[in-house]
Amino acid sequence: MFSFLKPDKSEMIMTEHSDQNHPHLGFVGLGWIGLKRLQPLADNGWDGELTVFDPDQLAVRNTLSAFPKAKSVNSFKELIDLDLDGVVIATPSALHANQTEQALRDGLPVFCQKPLGRNLDETERVVSLAQANNLLLGVDFSYRFTEGIQEIKAGLKREELGEIYAIEAVFHNAYGPDKEWYYTKEKSGGGCLIDLGSHLVDLIQYLLDDGDLEVVYSNLLAKGKSIQSGNDVEDFAEAQLMTAKGVSVRLACSWKHAVGKDADIYVKINGTGGGFGFHNVKGSFYEFKAEKYNQNNATTLSSTLDNWEGKTLCNWVEELKKGHGFDPQSIGLINTAKILDDIYSKAGR
Repeated sequence: MFSFLKPDKSEMIMTEHSDQNHPHLGFVGLGWIGLKRLQPLADNGWDGELTVFDPDQLAVRNTLSAFPKAKSVNSFKELIDLDLDGVVIATPSALHANQTEQALRDGLPVFCQKPLGRNLDETERVVSLAQANNLLLGVDFSYRFTEGIQEIKAGLKREELGEIYAIEAVFHNAYGPDKEWYYTKEKSGGGCLIDLGSHLVDLIQYLLDDGDLEVVYSNLLAKGKSIQSGNDVEDFAEAQLMTAKGVSVRLACSWKHAVGKDADIYVKINGTGGGFGFHNVKGSFYEFKAEKYNQNNATTLSSTLDNWEGKTLCNWVEELKKGHGFDPQSIGLINTAKILDDIYSKAGR
């Protein structure tokens, strides 16, 4: 095991089946998203011990069939009581903060699906706990690790666009979630904004290195009408934001939107010296193109069918192998949650 102290346990000793290069992971939540993250981890060469839990026994059987070396347990508590190196959480949103807290209190690094919390209070509580215990905390904001975004990030560091003054970010999905809990605010924390818009907010902060975003205007709709009840979840959201440096940011996202393709995803960045664009290709959820714009022409920076889904988790595992504790960049998760809360609270004002 790694040589950190768990808050309520004695110093751990490396076991026969778990070492720094092959960590023993606990994995909770074996639905579609969970397996979409687990498979790329295995494809990336990870060969550590795996113990899983899901109350759905069919999901457990399917996972054990795909990963015959894995073991299963009968509860989340039983999982985190094992001699683990870290926990991956891919359960419904209402469980994220509580399960992450339980694991952190037991001294375990955590990688969690987004959102980490359904609101700012939950997110602050979890991040503060990880920081206080010096434990690695990761959240699956996966678009950061696409090749195109990495190319644009590098160009911005080189200040290729001069002074940035405007950003436009969009994520329209022709489909909506197929699980009932997504449409209940108490369980999900919100609708398309927290589901899809959170990726946009994260990307904006990541690309600008600026978490100080003020919400100037927001509007939330459900089935074409303004949200009337605090319990309703939006299927369309738009917001206008401004950074402390005066950069204008517009974002929009939706479920079940008539875009004539599976999805319309893009980020456009405008500066005094040109622009960058990142967008999906022909409605794909997996193929993206990054470009640099100069007046009326474009230069391709990256165009690839990008296996982005598991890259954030794979990066977290690599950091776990190195024995890294709390990453100060995780404080940015609080900024993202605050911005989302502000968009929700200012809707329609």
